[in-house]
Amino acid sequence: MSDQKKVLIVLSGCHSIAIQKKDGSKIEQETGYFLKELAQPLQLLLDNDYSVTFATPGGQEPRLDTLSDSSLWFLGNYYELNREKELIKRLDKEISNPRSLSSISDSELSSFSGVFVPGGHGPMGDLGKDPELGRILNHFHKQHKVICHGPIALLSTKLAENGEFAYKDYRVTCYANKEEMTNELMWGAKLETKVEDALREAGAKVEVSTIPLMPNVVRDRELVSGEGPSSAYAFGQEFVKTLREGVVV
Repeated sequence: MSDQKKVLIVLSGCHSIAIQKKDGSKIEQETGYFLKELAQPLQLLLDNDYSVTFATPGGQEPRLDTLSDSSLWFLGNYYELNREKELIKRLDKEISNPRSLSSISDSELSSFSGVFVPGGHGPMGDLGKDPELGRILNHFHKQHKVICHGPIALLSTKLAENGEFAYKDYRVTCYANKEEMTNELMWGAKLETKVEDALREAGAKVEVSTIPLMPNVVRDRELVSGEGPSSAYAFGQEFVKTLREGVVV
């Protein structure tokens, strides 16, 4: 398999995140990767003959966010929901036994043409503060190779080398504050950190959709990001397109 046909998929190994209730107490909310945000871009990668390698912090087994296993995210299209569940089931052995990020050397990283970080709330618990992921993303950034989605993961670049945010002044999108409000109402508790706020504070130029839950994909140089589950397919298309273009300067 040529270098141009390999993609590293970094999944969260986090199974819950802390949220704060009105009385100030904290509880753990079960989470993981979001089905649609992994499956739709993954299918497009496979359809275009890319091989994939799954990795997580410490080789932790990733888990599906059960909230994402719902036809609501597919506008009632059960065929699409079941097709994506079948894809994940078919690759269960690879997904359930990921590489650890630390096991992937810089020389091996050079064999990948892009890295894909699926979204969901899981990455908020680990990826944004993982030094090994920071090393990996800084490597791809310096090589001008494609980096996609899971925007909270970009914050990990501050933990490596000079401590600077590699994507300062990059245009990026993410799950918006106003969209997170729906989750907080459902949970009856608030997130400790919101992705939109964290990225703005770090120096990214965040662009979110005016209408919540509408598809929104932003590309700036080698970085491609999608706003949420509704953007998964369009994001996957842009990801593959950018990979085909090769190194982006």
